[in-house]
Amino acid sequence: MSELSYRRRMLVLAICCMSLLIVSLDNTILNVALPSMQRDFHTSVSGLQWTIDAYLLVIASLLLLSGSTADRVGRKRIFQAGLVLFTVGSLLCSLAPGLGWLIVFRMVQAVGGSMLNPVAMSIITNTFSDARERARAIGVWGGVVGISMAAGPIVGGALVESVGWRSIFWINLPVGLAALVLTARFVPESRAPRARRVDPVGQLLVIVLLGTLTYGIIQGSEAGWTSPLIVGCFVLAVLAVAGLAGYERRRVDPLIDIRFFRSVPFAGATVIAVCAFAALGGFLFLNTLYLQNDRGLSALDAGLYMVPMALMCLVFAPLSGRLVGTRGPRLSLVLAGVTMTASGVLLAALDAQSSNTLLFTSYVLFGIGFGLVNAPITNTAVSGMPRTQAGVAAAVASTSRQVGQSLGVAVLGAALAAGLHAGAWWIITGCGVAVLVLGVLTTGRWARGTAERTASQLMAPESDGVRVTVSAS
Repeated sequence: MSELSYRRRMLVLAICCMSLLIVSLDNTILNVALPSMQRDFHTSVSGLQWTIDAYLLVIASLLLLSGSTADRVGRKRIFQAGLVLFTVGSLLCSLAPGLGWLIVFRMVQAVGGSMLNPVAMSIITNTFSDARERARAIGVWGGVVGISMAAGPIVGGALVESVGWRSIFWINLPVGLAALVLTARFVPESRAPRARRVDPVGQLLVIVLLGTLTYGIIQGSEAGWTSPLIVGCFVLAVLAVAGLAGYERRRVDPLIDIRFFRSVPFAGATVIAVCAFAALGGFLFLNTLYLQNDRGLSALDAGLYMVPMALMCLVFAPLSGRLVGTRGPRLSLVLAGVTMTASGVLLAALDAQSSNTLLFTSYVLFGIGFGLVNAPITNTAVSGMPRTQAGVAAAVASTSRQVGQSLGVAVLGAALAAGLHAGAWWIITGCGVAVLVLGVLTTGRWARGTAERTASQLMAPESDGVRVTVSAS
């Protein structure tokens, strides 16, 4: 792809951010609407969990396929297909006659969503060739998450209160259509020079792994943790992991290139993404139900309570992008781990829910931490990777985010269903500690050395001799 002008690069970034906006808004708005859905559909906590996790599981299962397919057939083409499916899925969700249909239509949304964020990130990676400019662009990308978090609860709360929960899906329609028109006009097509073959066995194993693991966690409290169904789900998940690792090593074009994980920064970024987004998924799920069901707040008031967290994410996400571009990912990761851990401790040990001051302090700390963590995850995931595999590398990072968020909703929802309210907050605390420890261990000199060796191994078969060179320190 030829070098674009600065103005054109900014326009491409804006278009890609539009796709992130509707996907992120969909998540934050949906959380605010959960209690209303629960009343309309007369469903349990597990039904609410599936409303979120059905979407997250499908999107996580298909992200890798979408990334490699985009590298093969064209990133712009797959991005446009994703916009169409996500927009149509949103319309169907607003018309759902029952919980089962809503879950099905959420899965349609997810198929489209799997084609948006990782492919958009790949487009950004290939559009911004300068490392520092790319880091700043990814910071802006992360800032969009903050915008969605700030606007989502307020807009969602207002819509739920005035029109009803179905209206939360209408917002995606004009934004999706506008992004589709602008993409056709301004986004250049790009693809990898060598086509990667489809890996149906690997794809099936990923679906089995994520599906059985999440089902076992969500349904365990109802069916019984020692029931044959739940034990069988966990056994299948373990077998899927073993089968995936063994099979993918022998593939010429694997769905998941196991060699990526020889890079300690890449492997660390993957685990950090799981932990950080598990904390986010559980945090949003628990707080939404707590504020509306326990405190008796309206949907709009509950959304306003969450604004301090969202505003901090909005402020610190672009700051993190600049920090990563100038200082590397370690500082952002350490600060993120410290603040997320402090937020969890406030909620668990100090009973922040009994005091608005402590509650808002915990929200501010969590927003700072989550705002800081996103940019270093993305930059480290693509650091040293050949640009021809940027879609796959970005998709692995995005998959880790979705897997983490789905596990957070599943695990913390199960803790809530079991009456372990304090235990749920301690899980969030543990996720913050993991971000802190891994942020230190995976960004040092030894870790950089593994990234450089992995990059040289991955460069060997590539034809263009160009790789992404974001700092991994």
